[in-house]
Amino acid sequence: MAMTAVAQETVFALRRQIAKIEGTLPERLQAPVAATPDAGVSTDLTANTDVTIVRRGVAAALPDAFLPTGVERLDAALSGGLPKAALSEIHGIETRDAGAVAGFALSLTSLILKQAQGLPVLWIGTSEIFREAGFPYARGLHASFGIEPGQLLFSEAPRLVDALWVAEEAARMTALAAVILEIRGNPQRLDLTATRRLHARAQSAGRPLFLLRQAAGPEPTAAPVRLIVAPAPAVSRDTIAGPLAGSIGRPAFTITIGKSRTALPGQFTLEWNPDERAFDERWGEERAKDPVAVVSLSGSGKDPAAASGAVLAFPAVGSPAAGDQPSQRERAAHLGPRRAG
Repeated sequence: MAMTAVAQETVFALRRQIAKIEGTLPERLQAPVAATPDAGVSTDLTANTDVTIVRRGVAAALPDAFLPTGVERLDAALSGGLPKAALSEIHGIETRDAGAVAGFALSLTSLILKQAQGLPVLWIGTSEIFREAGFPYARGLHASFGIEPGQLLFSEAPRLVDALWVAEEAARMTALAAVILEIRGNPQRLDLTATRRLHARAQSAGRPLFLLRQAAGPEPTAAPVRLIVAPAPAVSRDTIAGPLAGSIGRPAFTITIGKSRTALPGQFTLEWNPDERAFDERWGEERAKDPVAVVSLSGSGKDPAAASGAVLAFPAVGSPAAGDQPSQRERAAHLGPRRAG
């Protein structure tokens, strides 16, 4: 019996060590706590050998270890929310999704600043990133996210290697509420080793590090969570009398869990409430109606364009009068070369 108890304790010790190396919470797999003999309960761990106690990270983690999004289903899928002291990936599959990815990151930053008021946030990127996607609009930061323009700092690096160095140094600083690193594509330098270094810095400082990736495909990284963000169509604004026709409602995001150590893949549609600065989940099959007509394909496509009709810009009122035509002298002046004054 004693040898079996020792072997079981050794197995749980090895599991804790593996979890530590992988960067997960070592409390996820805890050995059963034996009762003391004074309590009158048997201390034999093999009394019920068919039971294996496996505890999820959220059950053993501190209450402040996660950043809840406020959406019950998404937080439940992520076992409490996004990890605070960790590297989290936020992907945009296409370049045109860069605005949605940045907006979602700013929404998460707004939630963080509710708990870490007064601390700044550092946004790091290469010159290529800021030329392609631009910078956040300073006046819109406070109106939409409650972020003062002075709280959001930018670091524009000429090369990716410089951006990674700045991110590593910033991730270890407790004077920052969060660090955002924006990268385009799948560069070779952003490999598993580089993300492990970033993740380790975030863990040591106890601060979140968001890795925004434009037009990037999934690849192995040390981030425990990867979310794929795409813009969702906005619905009409809700009023007391009902939806306001022709209006544009709150910004919406389609969030897909691409990778998580505690959750299964899932998809959610979230709306950001700039007044309450909180997320709301959209229910139902509401979709925005686009009033702009879609142009048909060419004649060689599957959906050829319809034949042109007799639509004229102006009604035909007969041939123009003789006085409406330019004279020979005016026509010659018009066709002649222009002289630079």
